[in-house]
Amino acid sequence: MKYYSTNGKAPLATLQKAVVKGLAEDKGLYMPQSIKPLPQSFFGKIQDLSFQEIAYQVADCFFGEDVEAEALRKIVYDTLSFDVPLVKVTDNIFSLELFHGPTLAFKDVGARFMARLLQWTLSPLSLKGESQVNVLVATSGDTGSAVANGFLGVEGIHVYVLYPKGKVSPIQECQFTTLGQNITAIEVDGVFDDCQALVKSAFMDKELNEHIRLTSANSINVARFLPQSFYYFYAYAQLKKLGLADNVVCCVPSGNFGNICSALFGKRMGLPINRFIAANNENDVFFYYLQTGSYFPKRSVQTIANAMDVGDPSNFARIYDLYGRSYEAICSDISGASYSDEQIAHTMRECLAETGYQLDPHGACGYRALQEGLREGEIGFFLETAHPAKFKQVVDEICGTEIEIPARLQAFMKGEKQSVSMSKNFADFKAYLMSR
Repeated sequence: MKYYSTNGKAPLATLQKAVVKGLAEDKGLYMPQSIKPLPQSFFGKIQDLSFQEIAYQVADCFFGEDVEAEALRKIVYDTLSFDVPLVKVTDNIFSLELFHGPTLAFKDVGARFMARLLQWTLSPLSLKGESQVNVLVATSGDTGSAVANGFLGVEGIHVYVLYPKGKVSPIQECQFTTLGQNITAIEVDGVFDDCQALVKSAFMDKELNEHIRLTSANSINVARFLPQSFYYFYAYAQLKKLGLADNVVCCVPSGNFGNICSALFGKRMGLPINRFIAANNENDVFFYYLQTGSYFPKRSVQTIANAMDVGDPSNFARIYDLYGRSYEAICSDISGASYSDEQIAHTMRECLAETGYQLDPHGACGYRALQEGLREGEIGFFLETAHPAKFKQVVDEICGTEIEIPARLQAFMKGEKQSVSMSKNFADFKAYLMSR
């Protein structure tokens, strides 16, 4: 499979180059040259397949030309060592719980897959004496912990996690600042968009790239966002097993838009989901686009759904490209919603009181959008993207609860914080990396 740039001014890349470089030379995002449809026979029996079996067949469409079957199967099965259950919340709304992985967040799937694929990709390079690969990742919350833990101890790879000072939850921060080994946490005096800008600038700096080998583990990397399509197929399989797969709507709490982008790739492969809702917090750049046809990035604002605090979502470029740059085509498959902190908090309290289901702030956006947007005869599922305990202080204050912290999170909280303070000035970041 060859990969092209969304900006259309870079040469085609191999899978190896797309994964190792992350970003194309013209600053565009890599896209697979073709999206292979899955046969109808696959969807006819999907309800009888395991999560791993479903994911392997999806992965084979993207990566099967480049990764031998045995290696790809091992990557998929090692990645998905946990379940992603679909849980009934109301008669027509289900929660796809993506928090059963090692760091209790949806990004465990993409991060673990990428770590394993990158290691496989690098093995022939290491035989040629190539130097260490340095992974740069900007995080507004869960990406940092998922990537750091996915790559922890992987030989030949060092990870730098850039996060906005004071704008991730204390538990999220513990998950990537206490690890040490080949993980370095960098606390940036700014917002998520500043962290993301530092990462992108690093990739475009010729001197820096001549000094060290860089790649990204954000959803700009094809090895991070494509595997996230796996769990949409699995959600459909679980609905089909219940006899509820005839008229399905999916709602995705959206920040950098890698997650919903992978779902749209799934739809192109034949996944029978009728339409999608992108649920935003007050960072509503995409929602504004759906309303007006105009896309205006803006500085992000801090909210209680912090992992969605993105004012310039990178993967909009992929969605725009996927739909032939057509506003009408995008709107035919995707609608939007945007909620204030007050609305998110109200939804969390209301859902708990009426159904007994505990939402986290991000899942609350998805749940509310389905409540307001489902039509007669439709079945909806939303993504519960992280365990509520990762936002314990916020959830407890809003719902009057005392969320129990799972043992896996407690273990992170016992570690000692190790981080490097950094300004949002690229010159400072460059100087730091040049000294490594």
